[in-house]
Amino acid sequence: MKTIFCIVFILTYNIMGAQINQEPQIVVLPLKENGFFPNNETLPVLIYKQIFILEGSDPAGIIEKLLMKNNWGGSWRNGIYDYHHYHSTAHEVLGVYSGWAEVELGGPGMNPLKIEKGDLVVLPAGTAHKRRKSGDGFAVVGAYPDKQKYDMNYGKEDEYEISKVNIQKVPLPANDPVFGKNGEIKSLWNYRNQ
Repeated sequence: MKTIFCIVFILTYNIMGAQINQEPQIVVLPLKENGFFPNNETLPVLIYKQIFILEGSDPAGIIEKLLMKNNWGGSWRNGIYDYHHYHSTAHEVLGVYSGWAEVELGGPGMNPLKIEKGDLVVLPAGTAHKRRKSGDGFAVVGAYPDKQKYDMNYGKEDEYEISKVNIQKVPLPANDPVFGKNGEIKSLWNYRNQ
């Protein structure tokens, strides 16, 4: 029985390893406040371009397992809302497993960015996001680190002050969503200064 378990573990590990681009291009997008959208002036948005090499019948499952392995849970499958919103009590990750979308990050008036199958977007708490348009069956897996619970905010004036307080209290994730304890997020989010 132990032998079978070890073989299954090794095969699963190798399959997951083969599904990851070990040297992705990472786009670092710092954002400032935009009206009543606080964004996160301390932590930039991270976009891991083509991080996932997705094949097989359940690409969303591949992303979910990897995120869960790195303690990013509470996952769901869907798209991105077509209106500006943000979470002040949790960081969020969006792994694209199908199609493409143009997303507006940072609130109204921002230039759209294209994300597509294989990309991963890490949104620090407070980051406004909205889908402008999409195609080819666009869908993502969303998740949150270390059992963080998200709230929903829409850029309204009465949300702003409490959201700013909440954002400052959200702890840094223990792990990079893809590479774990030694992942890029620790240097890109400058853990030493937090």
